[in-house]
Amino acid sequence: MFVDRIRIHAKAGAGGDGCVSFRREKFVPKGGPDGGDGGNGGSIVLRAEAQKDNLVDFYYQPILRAGRGEHGMGKNMYGKAGADSTYKVPVGTLVYRIPAQKLKAVADEEVSAANLQPSDDQSKIRDGSPQKRVILPVDCELIADLVAENQTIVLCKGGAGGKGNTHFKSSRNRVPRQFTEGEPGEEGYFLLELRSIADAGLVGYPNAGKSTLLGKISAAHPKVAPYPFTTLNPIIGVSEFPEYSRATVADIPGLIEGAHRNVGLGHDFLRHIVRCKLLIFVLDIAGSEGRDPLEDLGSLRRELHLYDPNLSQRPWMIVANKMDLPGARDNLTTLRNAYPDREIIPMAAASGAGVSEFKKALEKFLTPVAGAS
Repeated sequence: MFVDRIRIHAKAGAGGDGCVSFRREKFVPKGGPDGGDGGNGGSIVLRAEAQKDNLVDFYYQPILRAGRGEHGMGKNMYGKAGADSTYKVPVGTLVYRIPAQKLKAVADEEVSAANLQPSDDQSKIRDGSPQKRVILPVDCELIADLVAENQTIVLCKGGAGGKGNTHFKSSRNRVPRQFTEGEPGEEGYFLLELRSIADAGLVGYPNAGKSTLLGKISAAHPKVAPYPFTTLNPIIGVSEFPEYSRATVADIPGLIEGAHRNVGLGHDFLRHIVRCKLLIFVLDIAGSEGRDPLEDLGSLRRELHLYDPNLSQRPWMIVANKMDLPGARDNLTTLRNAYPDREIIPMAAASGAGVSEFKKALEKFLTPVAGAS
């Protein structure tokens, strides 16, 4: 299972209460106050880990909790602080705080939809069941972008421990019975969204050969099959270059017309290329799927621009795949005439032809990036 967006509820630990106690020992029948403070509550911490590649852990554990602080004790003994709870997330995770009013609005809509009959509102009911509303990042407040390994954020801070009665003694109040309770820990609802971080992203229509290409240039093993939408989630591979340099390449699931309007799984796919420094358009240059490769390229670039205008300003290159099929050479000539100044790499990824030339072109594009890795 691949999960790249999940709603969670986090609650930090409450602080322990302060203690009311008095020193009572042999020959000291009326000692002064000695109540200790309560311990602080534990905090909820998120830490970015390079070994994590999705948010599936939170699918099974969407409620995050931290330990509460222990109460204070006599003899001025402080309560033990609650343990922090640290949860690992993939590098590239965005953390959003969900406003309380948005949660209430969604809950009210879901309750209203649950009371509808199938004939009342077909837009909210499918197969007799009400559709559950999804909270989107645009409705939330961005509080963190975990883009570096071991980067952390305190999602919810633990409550402070209460004060024992020893803090309330004075010349007028020699037997204080006052104390303070521990403060509750912070809590809230949050939205976690993963946006893959890679130097380059493979973009193309379904069955264009992106997964085959990734398998040829890296040690990744994406599923390859002769039907569209074999890849259902982003897969990142590492391509090695001479002089011990490297670059990460992401295989983005195939796009379709209208992806910028979230047709199909458009937004679920498109957000994973927002961070890519180089876009690689993989085309079925032979038109084996019954599409024109030149029109495919125009449609792909249009979808990216409509989703995020900044994407159309990124450096990009073209991989003309399936050169071993009939009609490929004529289409390649047409493509080169249409884009004379653009890097175009002819290739037959299935047989490995042109892969070495592609890696050289990739290294040239990503030299500053690869050299810094």
